[in-house]
Amino acid sequence: MKNFFVPLLIALVSFSSFSCKAKVNSPEKIKVGAESMEKYLPKLEGKRVGLVINHTSTVGKTHLLDTLLSRQVNVAKLFAPEHGFRGQADAGAHILNETDAQTGLPIISLYGKNRKPSAEHLSGIDILVFDIQDVGVRFYTYISTLHNIIEAAANNNIPVLVLDRPNPNGHYVAGPVLEEGYESFVGMNKIPVVYGLTIGELAIMINEEKWASKKHCDLEVIPCENYTHASRYDLPIKPSPNLPNAQSIWLYPSICFFEPTKVSVGRGTDLQFQVIGGPDKNLGRYKFTPVDKPGAHNPVNKDILCYGENLSDVDARNMGFDLHYLFNFYKNFEDKANFFTNERFFNLLTGNGWLIEDLKAGKTVAEVESKWQPALEKFKTLRKKYLIYPDFK
Repeated sequence: MKNFFVPLLIALVSFSSFSCKAKVNSPEKIKVGAESMEKYLPKLEGKRVGLVINHTSTVGKTHLLDTLLSRQVNVAKLFAPEHGFRGQADAGAHILNETDAQTGLPIISLYGKNRKPSAEHLSGIDILVFDIQDVGVRFYTYISTLHNIIEAAANNNIPVLVLDRPNPNGHYVAGPVLEEGYESFVGMNKIPVVYGLTIGELAIMINEEKWASKKHCDLEVIPCENYTHASRYDLPIKPSPNLPNAQSIWLYPSICFFEPTKVSVGRGTDLQFQVIGGPDKNLGRYKFTPVDKPGAHNPVNKDILCYGENLSDVDARNMGFDLHYLFNFYKNFEDKANFFTNERFFNLLTGNGWLIEDLKAGKTVAEVESKWQPALEKFKTLRKKYLIYPDFK
């Protein structure tokens, strides 16, 4: 049969194991969980399968759906996260349920009216397979969909099989840990902004800590091979419309905090999450003008000349999570009273209510970072329990 998706770039790469630590063999290509078909196809035999997938769910150059159908797996239903089944919808755009034109399979949107599968949605499903590429940042909502899948599956006694994929930001842990009262779809679990776990490791943590449900989910992870948390992994497919390359993914944790402000993060340009700027000339010498583009309709500062910085050449992977851009832009922004366009959303992104107050009060980045260190160190200890791959040094 024809591929459900147009062949997407180059073959994927991957990791190691759930039950034991992986052997490091750096010259070997990383192999993602979806490519270890001998490990999970027998678990799907005779089962009615629900797939939680999007455009990143590939086995080599072939979409997972095509791969499974070609092997006579009984795929009964599809579930899609934010940005939709094909990964083309704008951030935050609600997506309706639909029917796939090529296969006739129902597609249940988990970023529309419902963000968690209902008992009715799961009716007739024997097992759920989750295979979506994550970027390792708390407010990237694919992990919120994972949380909801674990909860729904636990409450409806349906097993979940996670096909693991590398974390492109898995080489460090940083940022404030989500605090009670600031839970939302951009932060459902008490983890820092950059949590240093693969989506499989995080699934185990969510399940074992009972963050999603008081009941344990019957959860299994198909690990990557040849992956460690020190590995560099450049995604072969952009995970969403405005994270087009490795540089944008590395910068995303640091500059996403600009989203509820009058500073553009490059949506509506060809350097999404690689440039920052606003109408004030004193924000920087680099100039750009956001315009309507696919995946970025009506972007911040649309059709307005912005002044700021081009970060496309900074060493973002080694820089890690850095609040200096946010603090410097706020300091230099002339109309500080109107810098934020949605303070509540900013607090949900940071996971607390004090960072914004410290920023306004003129506190330094070092002072702010010191406040989140105790909770961060506690999380780092918890994280060690759930690592299934060798850690970074």
